Amino acid sequence: MKAGVLYSGGKDSSLAAMMLGTYYEVELNTFVFDPDRQIPMVEAAAGVLGFPIKKRVFREGLLDEMVDLVIAKGYPNDAINCIHQEAVETLAAEYNVVGDGTRFDDRVPMLARDAVQSLGSRTGCSYVRPLLGYVRPEVDRLVDRFLTVQYGETGQVRNGDYEAEIREAFRARGLDFAPLFPKHHEQSLVVGRKNT
Repeated sequence: MKAGVLYSGGKDSSLAAMMLGTYYEVELNTFVFDPDRQIPMVEAAAGVLGFPIKKRVFREGLLDEMVDLVIAKGYPNDAINCIHQEAVETLAAEYNVVGDGTRFDDRVPMLARDAVQSLGSRTGCSYVRPLLGYVRPEVDRLVDRFLTVQYGETGQVRNGDYEAEIREAFRARGLDFAPLFPKHHEQSLVVGRKNT
């Protein structure tokens, strides 16, 4: 059975894909707002894992709606959760199993229990999060054992995280995103797989 896994190219979604690959035929899915955006680094990370990858494009207008939401709320959490829900819902229309790399201690993106139950009831899709029981230190230990990872600030690491495109949209509007986003937000990109 196929599982559509939300994939940023980072360590969490990579580890989740590896775990799900034990039981499912994994297809990685990276969402972008701009249909012309190229994702070579994310495609390379998918190649390291050996799973096929699909670039998906969010519906037109979503990025502007999410920038407006960040401005209205004064922080990005609700917007990132809305974007994540939209991605999960999109994949649920195509796959019977949808997975991602959300961890136990994640705040965003994170779908609440009632949203997950609603998704299953409405679509028949199973939404699985293999890292949900893992705290960050344990995820980091497993990642260090199996993967080679590049780290850097959001925007410096060219992965498929939603936040980078939101920040770019702020710049395009001539707005300063800095007061609304965390000052130091580390991103990751898988660049190799270790032989163990």
